[in-house]
Amino acid sequence: MSLNRIFAAFPLFILAASCQPPAALDGDAAGNGNDTSHQLSTVDDGSTGDVVPVEVVMLDGRYTLLRGGEPYPIKGAGIEFADVGNFAAHGGNSLRTWRTDSHYSNGQEVLDDAARYGVTVVMCIEIGRERLGFDYDDEAAVAEQLEYARSQVMKYKDHPALLAWMVGNEANLFFENPRVFNAINDIARMIHEVDGRHPVTTALAGFSPELAGLIETRAPELDFVSIQMYGDIVHLPAILEASDWEAPLFVTEWGAIGHWEVAQTSWGAPIEQNSSEKAANYLQSYEIAIGSNPRQIMGSYVFLWGQKQERTPTWYGLFLEDGAETEAIDVMHYIWNGEWPDNRSPSVDGLFLDERSAHDSVVLASGANYEAWIHADDPDGDALTYLWEIMRESEATQEGGDLEEVPEQIDGLVDDPGRDRIRVTAPAESGAYRLFAYVYDGQGNAGHANIPFYVE
Repeated sequence: MSLNRIFAAFPLFILAASCQPPAALDGDAAGNGNDTSHQLSTVDDGSTGDVVPVEVVMLDGRYTLLRGGEPYPIKGAGIEFADVGNFAAHGGNSLRTWRTDSHYSNGQEVLDDAARYGVTVVMCIEIGRERLGFDYDDEAAVAEQLEYARSQVMKYKDHPALLAWMVGNEANLFFENPRVFNAINDIARMIHEVDGRHPVTTALAGFSPELAGLIETRAPELDFVSIQMYGDIVHLPAILEASDWEAPLFVTEWGAIGHWEVAQTSWGAPIEQNSSEKAANYLQSYEIAIGSNPRQIMGSYVFLWGQKQERTPTWYGLFLEDGAETEAIDVMHYIWNGEWPDNRSPSVDGLFLDERSAHDSVVLASGANYEAWIHADDPDGDALTYLWEIMRESEATQEGGDLEEVPEQIDGLVDDPGRDRIRVTAPAESGAYRLFAYVYDGQGNAGHANIPFYVE
């Protein structure tokens, strides 16, 4: 079912949220019945693979994803190089990518690994982004891109783990040329011609009236749209109600409040939530924006099942760099299974430096000594251990989740990093820094918090 059929069935109204830059659950595909009037068409391409057909249908008044003819409720996450077996053990059943071939694995390896654990894949075909220099007025480049997309579809379309195709990730971020949507539409049409067994979507950075109109007029071949929002996702129900938007959706990135959405210190450092605050935000975001709308939201993919550096090493990943699981994974386990994991992550109540919190814009004197402490507990009574680090503040200006360098770690400034209360020596060089505290339960789980500070 492509959007041109949806537009014929429902009036399209504009979406009313601002475009947001990205950083990367369980969407209900509920309902049962046999109304298949909106099925995808199929093609006889002579293939003999074990492809599992996927289609978008309306069942009992809800848009539903059928896989092999059965409703497929998605319990999803964005994964690029994390342990898929661990993801499946927590109850996850579908992952999304950002490209067919990454630095870590190619599409075949991703699909094979997913199949090994009974997991499906929304495979993203990377396309040019205007903000990175791609010119959608260059007809030769656009044609070459279409053929590249065709090659990727032909390579992977018959894999049994494939769930859907995603044409580009946030190609609308900071764009000006609307012809990007014509190119997306051409790729979607091509996919329907050569692979009629998997639906096609594109991932959008937020919603706006302009985007809705562009999708309607320039990309009706899409079977549904995917949106990506962070802190602002709690406004999604109001956005959909105000816009009378009737089309099906995926939410393909959501999670932590974005670094562009939070309060800042007096010198402009974004203030990050601690791991327990993040976990509470994940649960609230899901309940308000995703779980509350099973009629339209067919599935969602939390960001990020893994770890990455984006403004800090802890902002968006559900894991720490050393592989420890955070409280946000407890929340996802609860959402996907209806019960909490057997062993819970440590809970963090607050981090203080010189008796001040991050919201106090802490300024220290060069070379002076200060006390810092973290308040943490373990719901299972596990003995806690601690680790402290000081890093320079990130100077990254990248947007859209682009690669960032990890800031320099400054050693030798914490007197006893294995305790919950320490003495910190302020760095000798003036500038912006960040103090990180990590709390481990000895069971593979951890909590974390950080506080930016400035040295005069």
